[in-house]
Amino acid sequence: MRKYDCVVIGSGPNGLAAAIELQRSGLSVLVLEAKDKIGGGARSEELTLPGFVHDIGSAIHPLGVASPFLSQLPLADHGLDWVYSPAAVAHPLDNGVTITLNRSVEVTADSLGTDARAYRSLMKPIVNNWHQIAPDFLGPFRFPKYPLKMAEFGLKALRSTTSLANSTFKTLEAKGFFAGLAAHSMLPLEKPATSAAGLVLGALGHVVGWPFPVGGAQSIINALVSYFQSLGGEIKTGCEVNSIADLPPSQATLWNITPWQLLEIEGLSFPTNYRKQLKRFQYGPGIFKVDWALSDPIPFKNPKANQASTIHLGGTIEEIALSERDAWHRKHNQHPYVLLVHQSPFDPTRAPAGKHTAWAYCHVPRYSLQDMTEAIEAQVERFAPGFRDTIIGKHTMHTRQVHQYNPNYIGGDINGGAQSIDQIFTRPTFSLTPYRTAKKGVYICSSSTPPGGGVHGMCGYHAAQTVLRDLFPDVRLEDVTKV
Repeated sequence: MRKYDCVVIGSGPNGLAAAIELQRSGLSVLVLEAKDKIGGGARSEELTLPGFVHDIGSAIHPLGVASPFLSQLPLADHGLDWVYSPAAVAHPLDNGVTITLNRSVEVTADSLGTDARAYRSLMKPIVNNWHQIAPDFLGPFRFPKYPLKMAEFGLKALRSTTSLANSTFKTLEAKGFFAGLAAHSMLPLEKPATSAAGLVLGALGHVVGWPFPVGGAQSIINALVSYFQSLGGEIKTGCEVNSIADLPPSQATLWNITPWQLLEIEGLSFPTNYRKQLKRFQYGPGIFKVDWALSDPIPFKNPKANQASTIHLGGTIEEIALSERDAWHRKHNQHPYVLLVHQSPFDPTRAPAGKHTAWAYCHVPRYSLQDMTEAIEAQVERFAPGFRDTIIGKHTMHTRQVHQYNPNYIGGDINGGAQSIDQIFTRPTFSLTPYRTAKKGVYICSSSTPPGGGVHGMCGYHAAQTVLRDLFPDVRLEDVTKV
């Protein structure tokens, strides 16, 4: 068998990011993928009807554009093109009001009426300081380069969503809007640090928008693969790795998998204490997902919702908080918070002429097999009467099917582990170098490491940097997070 400098197991965004960083540093790199198709959590297929392209996992990618690593790769030269809907996010309410997140902080704030000033005060410092603070929360724990700016952000981010929203805003519109952003954390909104998700996602909407790639999430993967191969990297699909004996010789292996999966690899004889730490790693709730082929665009009551490709359905902060609390405590909420994505009005490549696609998911208990289709569709119908009449095809996935699609989604958890306050930077173990395992030459580069879930490649990038420092000290490192 040929010997490589590094072998990466898993071809998701983080695995490919690690492979690119190593390959462009002059090393020889092989990527092994168990599935027949590359991409991990960023794949696209015709799930419902011929000609209707659906994103199986990730769909909207603000961090794909804002990532300090991905943003400086020549992916446009390899076929990646982004689409921006007029508004990043829409949040409709039962009173007929729909709040939209626009690139302008001022425009977004003005739509919040009496809470306009409070929104500006909350978001402007983060937006203005984004490029100084983002590198520090998009990686492992370290002393920040701009400590005062990071502290200003951290004092807000460490608060619970309910505490920050209720103390900052007066109106149900502003509170519900912020809760919809924060609920991406997949945690009860009463938990500390859940505000971080709302602040980061809100700021991203103002700094770069919430774009998505033409043709589907697979386009991101295809561009990464094309660039990697242009550097001389190799990829092999259909290669399931269950033992280190399945691997060719190398100086380092980088595993784009989660802690429990790492423990199942035969031949990785980790020390007992390290194995115990990996076993204690906590996963979060799962998702139930629906994809639709549609005859027409979603008919929202308030047309402002049609300006956005992402729509948060859940109404008030109280409703959203209850939904997220139930999922965490292994209950099914029949009026769940729903993340709805409707890209086809802005990207005609997603469906045949005149037709449309949409997908949505809600958070459910991990390992749940309950069918939430009716509950999800009822939430869409609540804000878009007549939606059901537009459905011409449907595909659903419960948590077991989500897990089968991507083995990293343990029990349906798409974040690679709960992003709770005790696992934000200390994932998968408490370490200043969390990408390095207790076995020399073995590294983990999945979303179970900082900064966690999302298509940003930063977990893979930081893992690759760790490998280069540990094993290839003669390679000149260029830290993109300091640019």
